Amino acid sequence: MQKHKGETVMTAIKKRLVLGIMLFILWNLIVYPINRQEIFAGAVISLFLISMPLPGLAVFAEVKLHPKRIFYAGIFVFIFLWEVVKSNIDVALRVLKPVIPINPGIVKVKTKLKSRLGKLILANAITLTPGTITVDTYEQYLYIHWISVDADGVDASTKKIVSHFEKYLEVIFG
Repeated sequence: MQKHKGETVMTAIKKRLVLGIMLFILWNLIVYPINRQEIFAGAVISLFLISMPLPGLAVFAEVKLHPKRIFYAGIFVFIFLWEVVKSNIDVALRVLKPVIPINPGIVKVKTKLKSRLGKLILANAITLTPGTITVDTYEQYLYIHWISVDADGVDASTKKIVSHFEKYLEVIFG
């Protein structure tokens, strides 16, 4: 088991157990309706993943369970789902009504997020929103392919694409 600076063995074990429980819950949500075989498979997979000394799990050290952060995570999920619905409608209208202009391009946006996990979630939220795909990241910048570029400059693009996600991720990940 990997140990980070200043972290006791018990703290590391508790973090792994919390991660295992979260993975198990996520598994059961994905495979719903639940049966015995799915519960067993989820438990085995979760135990296997938390027992691995994966260096990539160090990114989860940035997760701190605090009521305010959990509350903002819930809000983030609803905001994300709302943005997905709005973007689906926009893209569907562009497909069904060819008179609506499409002006594709790659834009550069800047994030205030310092956390690697926060940046990862931001990039994935943007990619999962129809009409945008995160193409590359470099330091505080994300390069995004946008179906209809309607902003000039980094600040305007950041405001249109990133700001509605970022304000919640900033509270969650700092």
